[in-house]
Amino acid sequence: MIALLLNPQKNRQLLALALPMILSNITVPLLGLVDTAVVGHLSNAYYLGGVAVGSTIITLILWLLGFLRMATTGLVAQAYGANDTQQQFKLLIQAASLALMFGIAAIALQLPILNLAMAMSDASLEVERYCREYFQVRIWSTPFALMNLVMLGWLLGRQQPKAAMWQLIIANLVNIVLDVLFVLVLGWGVKGAGLASVFADIAGFLVALTMVRSQLNKLGGFKLFTLVKQLSLQSYTKLISLNADIFVRSLCLQLSFAFMTFYAAGLGDNTVAANAVLLNLLMLISYALDGIAYYAEAEVGRAYGQRNSQLMQESVTLAWAWSAIAALGFTLFFAIGGSQIIAMLTSISEVQAVAEEYLIWVIFIPLLAFGSYLFDGVYIGAAKGKVMRNSMILSTFGVFFPVWYLLSEQGNLALWAAMSCFMLARSASLSLHYWFRLRLTLNTN
Repeated sequence: MIALLLNPQKNRQLLALALPMILSNITVPLLGLVDTAVVGHLSNAYYLGGVAVGSTIITLILWLLGFLRMATTGLVAQAYGANDTQQQFKLLIQAASLALMFGIAAIALQLPILNLAMAMSDASLEVERYCREYFQVRIWSTPFALMNLVMLGWLLGRQQPKAAMWQLIIANLVNIVLDVLFVLVLGWGVKGAGLASVFADIAGFLVALTMVRSQLNKLGGFKLFTLVKQLSLQSYTKLISLNADIFVRSLCLQLSFAFMTFYAAGLGDNTVAANAVLLNLLMLISYALDGIAYYAEAEVGRAYGQRNSQLMQESVTLAWAWSAIAALGFTLFFAIGGSQIIAMLTSISEVQAVAEEYLIWVIFIPLLAFGSYLFDGVYIGAAKGKVMRNSMILSTFGVFFPVWYLLSEQGNLALWAAMSCFMLARSASLSLHYWFRLRLTLNTN
């Protein structure tokens, strides 16, 4: 491990793949801050509440369909490693057609989706009204947003992180500029915020399409109509199977985090607000660790395509070492500056007090969780969706909810204990499977 950490070539390769994605990830919270600031300057709080609820519904749809990006990355990385250009072409067409189908379905089912979400919410009439306004505009961007996920996954699988970075950065910048123009200058209110996001997703789509087209021209031999004619239900089997496994994994993950928020709401306004602040701190971890996980996805996929066991083991070891270093850095950062960050995120003294009380859990979670981020990337690259699915099911229903139930009389402490054990279970189960099963796979084939 020390030799790999001191290997300049290996580290440059990791940074070349990880840094662009870390930089592009940083644009996401900046976008959220601008959205909040712009809509928050309207005359009443329910405008911001409506956008927040509507955006949450859209985000949930996109997160649950995030398997389109992950499955595409893993399978394309393997085809890239095997130098199989036709398979890369087919995967692009297959994944894009699935994204288009899901996007059209989301538009067609927008009213049932919205009504179900509203039925599960205690939102005021004003918040519901503006949520509907925002959602019914924003939903039209879904096909473009899903196509963006596919092209992002395809570019990452081909180890083109800079192209992916520009796609995300340009889309977010367009959203920021149009938010200000439509909402503050033209006075279009909540609908303007939704329309800005639609145009941003279209801009991201055009950028990604340009990047993908450039890659196709370099490869040569891409014939759209010939590839479409070759498609059959059977040709989708592997992609759909992997997508289904990752969907179940994502559903369990969202269930755990949603439970943190919904159950905390019953413990009082200050508790749910404090948990929201602390969960935002956890989101910071993903910016660095997801970037390293992207490196693992691409390199493990390439190793599988080449049947190169040494490449896989070296890539995973290096990514693990850097993930551990990043996790330790976050732990020290939260321990030293956590209180100051909480004060920056909320000025309400009661919320600050509750957040300070449970900050200790956030301080140590990076050390418990970094393995889960890393090995998610490893198993995406290996296209082993069932392993990810089984690990998540075990961690959710065998650890998170049992731990919460056993400690439920402890209120919010039970939630944070359950989340910490959940993260540790994900890290441990995937790490053990890698050590005893996956790393030996290429040696036995």
